[in-house]
Amino acid sequence: MSYPDVLFYVFAALAAVSALVVVFARNVVYAAFSLLFTFLGVAGIYVLLHADFLAVAQIMIYIGGILVLLIFGVMLTTRVTNVDLPGGVLKTMPATIVSGILLGTLLRLVTRASWFVEPELPSPEGTTAAIGDRLVTTHLLPFEVAGILLLVTIMGAALIARTNGRRRDA
Repeated sequence: MSYPDVLFYVFAALAAVSALVVVFARNVVYAAFSLLFTFLGVAGIYVLLHADFLAVAQIMIYIGGILVLLIFGVMLTTRVTNVDLPGGVLKTMPATIVSGILLGTLLRLVTRASWFVEPELPSPEGTTAAIGDRLVTTHLLPFEVAGILLLVTIMGAALIARTNGRRRDA
């Protein structure tokens, strides 16, 4: 087994095990910190695939932005540091059924896939220049629409948070 293969299995195991901790953790803070390792494992797999833009975006956006926001949101909105998630049969049974269906579908796809096809990997020069060129030429309109959609979403979230804060104070 070659060195990249071993690294792939290490990153895949890191992502899978930490994702399981995220799902089964009873404490929100532990789940958030486990999510950090899930994101790092996915970023490592992107690096092995020579998708440098996706790896850096994974680290900057998900770890640097979303995960930090989630951790601060959990820590600042709760007065108790140990927040336990409520669970019960009423909530776990539908989730178990849907998860079983998804697992069966995934296993069926994995068993039917042809694993002996040699994949074409991108060139090791990098993908950032090609992605940047396409974002400002052929895909400029969807890129700008996505930016406007994110701006409207942030404004709506701020408005909802502001109105909920007023109701609580009254």
